[in-house]
Amino acid sequence: MSKAPKQPVSVLVVIHSADGQVLLIERADRPGFWQSVTGSREGDERLCDTARREVFEETGIDAANLALSDWQQQNVYEIYPHWRHRYAPGVTHNTEHVFSLQLPAPCAVQLAAAEHLAWCWLPWSQAADKVFSPSNAAAIRALGQRLANAENG
Repeated sequence: MSKAPKQPVSVLVVIHSADGQVLLIERADRPGFWQSVTGSREGDERLCDTARREVFEETGIDAANLALSDWQQQNVYEIYPHWRHRYAPGVTHNTEHVFSLQLPAPCAVQLAAAEHLAWCWLPWSQAADKVFSPSNAAAIRALGQRLANAENG
């Protein structure tokens, strides 16, 4: 039985600590490709529910009582050709909704073994340089600015 095509609507969740450490996970299907938590919406679930589900599936972190922030920001990008087979024929672009999730401190995570190989916590500036996705890097840099503004404001 084949899986239903993925929706071209996804979330990007930058998981971070109050002091600016960012959690990155390495893709199993592309070793060396590091990223924040991402995932496609299923059915008609609310995007915040997609974000919480993906965080739990990919890291084991239960975000129900944590500070999940919807940035009200969307990135539209071309889906990499090697991943287009996951979508309906003719779908070439995805709309990504940006969230952040603040944890009290960096912690160990439980990866979905089929999806990710490794995890690490890095200062936000190093994390932004390590991720492969331009929209992920931009979100991490924006997080750094948000944290600086909160500190000064």
